[in-house]
Amino acid sequence: MKQIQAFFYGTLLMTSCTQKPSRTTVNSCELHGDTVIINSQSALAKKIHIDTISRQLLRQQMSVAGVVKVIPNKFAEVAPTFSGRVLSAYLKLGMKVTPATPLFSMSSQDFITAQKAFFQAKEQLLLAEKRLARQRNLVANGVGVQRELEEAQMNYDVEKKEFESARLSIRLYKANPDELVLGQPLIIYAPITGEIVENKVVVGQLIKNDGASVASVAELSKVWVAGHVKEKDMGAIRQLSHSQITIAALPGKIIRGTIFHINELIEESSRSVEVLMECKNDDHALKPGMYVNVNFENTPQPTILISPKSLLQQSNTSFVFRQVAAGRYVRQQVETNGVLGNKVVVKSGLSENDTVISDGAYYLLDAR
Repeated sequence: MKQIQAFFYGTLLMTSCTQKPSRTTVNSCELHGDTVIINSQSALAKKIHIDTISRQLLRQQMSVAGVVKVIPNKFAEVAPTFSGRVLSAYLKLGMKVTPATPLFSMSSQDFITAQKAFFQAKEQLLLAEKRLARQRNLVANGVGVQRELEEAQMNYDVEKKEFESARLSIRLYKANPDELVLGQPLIIYAPITGEIVENKVVVGQLIKNDGASVASVAELSKVWVAGHVKEKDMGAIRQLSHSQITIAALPGKIIRGTIFHINELIEESSRSVEVLMECKNDDHALKPGMYVNVNFENTPQPTILISPKSLLQQSNTSFVFRQVAAGRYVRQQVETNGVLGNKVVVKSGLSENDTVISDGAYYLLDAR
């Protein structure tokens, strides 16, 4: 009886396997080196979306902190090189000045000494000129001696040089020798065109020839902004051409700057490179010493942008799957350069009209 039951169950099992419908296995993809082949009949093929790359004009930007600086040749300190006491002051903060604008007057012994030397040299020259004229007259009338004429001429030449030297000394004090009056005070003039930004002049104070400056003049219609670009961003510095300056205290105000110098030395403390920009500052919105935000930008360049879903990473490398034929994709290593909006900027590795997987590329990471 047991043998009959065993035979019955065995026959039933064989019949069941025989009647089970057959299934055909479809491989989704195949991996051959760096190339993945996707079966067009597989479900995976429906999950893959591709996109053709085109170049777009992109203006590269970089934001850093900056400091406003005075342009060196548009700033001057007033520090007289002569000792004396201030007699009167004409300057005041904010006053517009030129090199012809008097700032203050002072009684200077050095200037008095120069005046005395000038008038003495002038008097000696007049005497030498009279002697020379007399000797010329005597020789012309046949009663003079040629040797005495030559001595008079030599003496005149020496006195003339002394006078010119004394005259030059007066001009060093910015005084007019032709209008000079013995004992007149020394007038200190503005060194450059600009406005008074610092004033320490006090009537009666004693100024020494080796003392600190007593006033400062600056021309602030143009200023420098020094931005500091980090060492890691040095590769993009040479491509930069313009900048936009924004001030936290003045929301919405944008000031254009032109890059004119990139320092060749790296600041060791901050590991950054100083980039100097020249900015118009007619309204004096930029104050020397002020901290500002600098947005560097370059001229628009043709740039390749891809979807973030296209980009994959593995073993510290970035790559995409580039289509080489229908259903055939090759692993293509790329170098990126940041993100712009919802796109990734590709620096190298792809060309215009390349076709890449824009969505679903991560399904191919497990291809065998």
